[in-house]
Amino acid sequence: MKGLSTKNLSLAYDGATIIRDLNLAIPTGQISALVGANGCGKSTLLRGLARLLKPYSGTVYLEGTSILKLSTKEVAQQLGILPQSPVAPEGLTVRDLVAQGRYPYQNWLQQWSVKDEKIVQQALEITKLLKLADRALDTLSGGQRQRAWIAMALAQDTDILLLDEPTTFLDLAHQIEILDLLYELNQTQRRTIVMVLHDLNQACRYADYLVAVKDGRIFAAGEPKLVMSEQMVQEVFELECRIISDPIVGTPMCVPIGRKGKGNNKHQ
Repeated sequence: MKGLSTKNLSLAYDGATIIRDLNLAIPTGQISALVGANGCGKSTLLRGLARLLKPYSGTVYLEGTSILKLSTKEVAQQLGILPQSPVAPEGLTVRDLVAQGRYPYQNWLQQWSVKDEKIVQQALEITKLLKLADRALDTLSGGQRQRAWIAMALAQDTDILLLDEPTTFLDLAHQIEILDLLYELNQTQRRTIVMVLHDLNQACRYADYLVAVKDGRIFAAGEPKLVMSEQMVQEVFELECRIISDPIVGTPMCVPIGRKGKGNNKHQ
């Protein structure tokens, strides 16, 4: 059982069960998107996969081993996570932030090395942040800051990246910029990427594997063309819609109907 998976996983906050008896195998080397209504458990599931939340019952497996049996350093060398709305100390530069991704490889025998410097440099290059490396993080735009956090995760040099709503609070242009970057990382380096997304159409366009979550359980999982249906959107989001083909890439596209779409247009 390689990669990242769960068996009968239940997760709870303050005694309230959020994720219930969930079995999931994340496809290795692909992009997976977790979608669902607010409060359904997407972010909780991501935290459980990253060992930021201890299972109430069941198991998360990382490369065939229970993640609870691995040391914090071992987990950090195999799996990187970008939480929702991360916060950095005031005045921290982009380079300093990205360098923090190398901490899992440091100890009293192994200090900062030429390899560490090279990997940080590569992460800055991939995310197109070299010219901004000495800028304070809090002086950057939202899209630039998000790229800096992704660069830090890249510097961890893990095969698996987990991202909780990486496009939140970004305008449309910066959303596409971040998603294009993640897509390129997957295509060129075959990194396994798991991300929570709100936009169904972006999830269908960028993900190879779609996981629709409802009330802490998997409602449907598979290729977007198999998961994305009018019934799924109705059941999971309580929204009436029509599914058409994305005119650019051909992936499923959700067109919500709403009140205006039901014939209340004053011009009709």
